[in-house]
Order: sequence, then structure tokens, then C-alpha cells
Amino acid sequence: MSDRIQRTDVAVIGGGPAGLAAAAAAAEQGAQVTLLDRNPQLGGILNQCIHDGFGLHAFGEVLTGPEFAERYVRRAADAGVRLESNAMVAHLAASGELVWTRTSRRARLRAGAVVLAMGCRERTRGMIRIPGCRPAGVYTAGTAQWLTNLANVRIGRRIVILGSGDIGLIMARRMTWEGAEVIAVIEKLPYPSGLPRNINQCLLDYEIPLHLSHSVTRIHGRHRVERVTVSKYDEAGAPVPGSSFDIDCDTLLLSVGLIPENELSRRAGVRLDRRTSGAEVDASYMTNVPGLFSCGNVLHIHDLADWAAEEGERAGAAAAAYAGGTAQLEEEERGERTPVHAGDGVRYVVPQSLAAAQGRALLSLRVTEPRGKTKIEATADGRTIGSIAVRKAHPATMVQLPVEANGVAGPVEVSCS
Repeated sequence: MSDRIQRTDVAVIGGGPAGLAAAAAAAEQGAQVTLLDRNPQLGGILNQCIHDGFGLHAFGEVLTGPEFAERYVRRAADAGVRLESNAMVAHLAASGELVWTRTSRRARLRAGAVVLAMGCRERTRGMIRIPGCRPAGVYTAGTAQWLTNLANVRIGRRIVILGSGDIGLIMARRMTWEGAEVIAVIEKLPYPSGLPRNINQCLLDYEIPLHLSHSVTRIHGRHRVERVTVSKYDEAGAPVPGSSFDIDCDTLLLSVGLIPENELSRRAGVRLDRRTSGAEVDASYMTNVPGLFSCGNVLHIHDLADWAAEEGERAGAAAAAYAGGTAQLEEEERGERTPVHAGDGVRYVVPQSLAAAQGRALLSLRVTEPRGKTKIEATADGRTIGSIAVRKAHPATMVQLPVEANGVAGPVEVSCS
């Protein structure tokens, strides 16, 4: 590795929708931007999402995942972003210096600001501890999607899906199109965890059974999955005695949650929120480490790529302003942050802090359980600084709440009523 350090105003780690949007927005602010992505092709998970449903918020039209990614790749390239694929970031320091590798090459880069947009990864069988043998035929839903859509591999004929996350629901439809029989989708929660539109379009339209308050409690088969045992769960989250039944199948897909990819963030000293597993950020998406920003699924899990990209744009513009010196904050000013708390009926809120001189800010949140008509309010200093009414609130659907933060001194609480 050469001792020579390359320099850039803004470095973006991750080439998914949030990273591409952040890089493009920063470059459009006049910053010199370098984007580093470990994959051979930019676009992240979008490249294997050949179904449509993307772009309605960002572009006003319905696009497939690759089409959506291509729009942002072109935008970033046109803005002058230096795009580096097959570039694995091996080290990130709090100073903004990072080391990245490509085959036998290693390089050092010093950035005035860094945007963390590494995305997320899937929970595996080992993480949820399903007992039984370890046969072939157990896949995470994202891996099954890659094998089916990009590698043209048929993964099975009789399929059970554990978890009703969006990728699992979409794969239920995709496997049906491929000629496989999707016997059932099993969900441990008493309500689906995917978007309502995916429940309708991927399960109801194809008459695929959904078993709520159930989970797979054992996998059978020595060389290949032969069957799974399914048990009903009570309100306390414990299996109901005598409720178990077996389903014959040759494949089990796991769609049991996503985890933000924050290993680099931890090494750089970024403080994480235990509820989101992402960084704690202020309204400009800056972490507790000055100059390090976070956005997209590495910050908190989004249900729409459009919203991840829009969040990336805001983070990228803030990073460019910071690197250019127009948003450099003195230490005493950085101390003037008021925390944002999740109140009744709210699982988490991002960002986790606001500044009294912030002006308008946008809060992203999720409710704890399905609710009917709901009013969500942000209050501080005994007054309401933002509110929104939703016809239906669901944990699978992120809610965005604009607030007016001018003059806010006390803690902000976001709650449902």
C-alpha cells in the first residue's frame, strides 16, 4: 500500500439507492465526491429486484429495481462523482481517513466528510436458532432472490416461507411464477410484517396461506429439507402445547428481519441506537463523530427505496456543506442538542436529536403495532411542534413527520393518540 493519501471533499461508502443519491446530491452542491462500493455493479440490492414498484415517490413513475438504480447511477456520473466499484472499505477512522482495497491494490483516502450508506444484511437461521438438522434447501429470502433472478437457479419445488417481510412476500409470488408450489407463509407475530400492498399482490392474489402467530420450530431432513414443524405461539411469545403440525417441503426461505451493516461505524466510534441498530444522528444525519453522516438502511430499515434515496440526498447535501465549512459546528454549539424520544405507540424515531436553531426537520418513525385512524404528534416545551393524521398505522409502514424545531429547548416526544 502506498503512503500517498488521496483526498476528496466527501466520501460515500455504499452504492445502493441511499449512497448513490447522497453522492449525487453532494456533488451537485459543488463538492468533490468519491463513492466506494464493494460490489462489481452499482445499485446494491436493487439489481436483483426485477419487480416493479420503485420510483413512484422519486420520479412519479413506476420502475423496476435496476431501472431505479440506473437513474441514480447516471445522475451521480453526470454530477462528476468518482465511482469506484469492487472497492471494499477495510478501515474507517473518526478523522475521515479510510483504507479501501481492490484485488491486490490498497489505497488510502482522506475525506472532509464521510457518508455511511452500507445498507443492511439478512438475519440467518443461526441467529434465530431453529433446531434440527442442517440440510440443503434453507435460504434467506434475499439469497433466494439473487439465485433466482440473477443466477437463473431453481432453488426448490415445494416451498415454505418463514416471516412475512417484504422480500419473503415478493419471493412467494416469484416462486409461484417459476412453477414452484408455495405451501404457506409462516409469521410469528399476530400481524403481517410486510407492506399491505405486498400482502394483497403477493399472497391474496395467488391464494397463498398466511399463518399468523405461528413459527417453524424444527427442520427435518439429513441431506435435503424434507419437512418442517410449525407451532402456534401465544400472546407471551411461547409455543402452545399440542399445536404443532408438519408441512412437507424441500425448501425453507427465511424472511425474518434485516440488520444495518454497521461494523465500520462501530470501529470509527459511532454511537448506535439499540432500537434501530443504526447510528444516532441529528437532523442533518450527522453522527456523534463530527463529519461522519449516516443514511439509508444502515441508519434504519426503510420499506421504500424511494425514501432511502431521499434520505440519502439530504445526508449528502449536509455532508457537502460540512466539508465546505458552511456547516462546521463549534463544540459548544454541538452541545445544544435536544433529544427526541419515542413515546406511547411509537417504536423508534430518527433523527434522535434536534437543534434549537434547526428550523424545519423531518422525523421518520414506526408505530409499535397496527392501529386504525391515528394522530401522531411531536411535542416539546408543552407545545405541539408537528402532527400528522394517518388513516391506518402499521409497523411495516414508515411514517414521516415534519416538525418546526425553532426555539425548542426541552426534549421532544413523539407519540400516538
